[in-house]
Amino acid sequence: MLKEFKEFALKGNVLDMAVGIIIGAAFGTIVKSLVSDVIMPPIGLLLGNVDFSEFFIVLKEGAKAAGPYATLKDAAAAGAVTLNYGVFINNIVSFVIVAFSVFMLVKSFQKLKRKEEAPAPVPTTKDCPYCKSKIAIDATRCAYCTSEVSKV
Repeated sequence: MLKEFKEFALKGNVLDMAVGIIIGAAFGTIVKSLVSDVIMPPIGLLLGNVDFSEFFIVLKEGAKAAGPYATLKDAAAAGAVTLNYGVFINNIVSFVIVAFSVFMLVKSFQKLKRKEEAPAPVPTTKDCPYCKSKIAIDATRCAYCTSEVSKV
């Protein structure tokens, strides 16, 4: 059973999948940083210094301290139950960016793959060895000079 597992684990597809998952996780971290640290701050600035990650609704006040809470961190520290729709907006933006990036990556790989796998066109004609006219590939006699030609 150990030998079978070793064969399974060392197959190319399994290793490719593992590498893809690891790179995908790292890519997700990069995109999350891109959204929260690069994209959302200018959008928030354009909308009047708004920090989307701080948009929340208090569903139940905390036992440790009563509201209102200035930040989501304050609400969490007080034990309040919150609906964090700002974080949700950030996650939607992250998802759209990741989905678009993956779409573009897959599209470019498919384009490269199609170029690699394009089969050579099958010839449908050949040249007559006598008059050099184009004749059907399976012709046994030239339609122009009537010479016998061998099938190639």
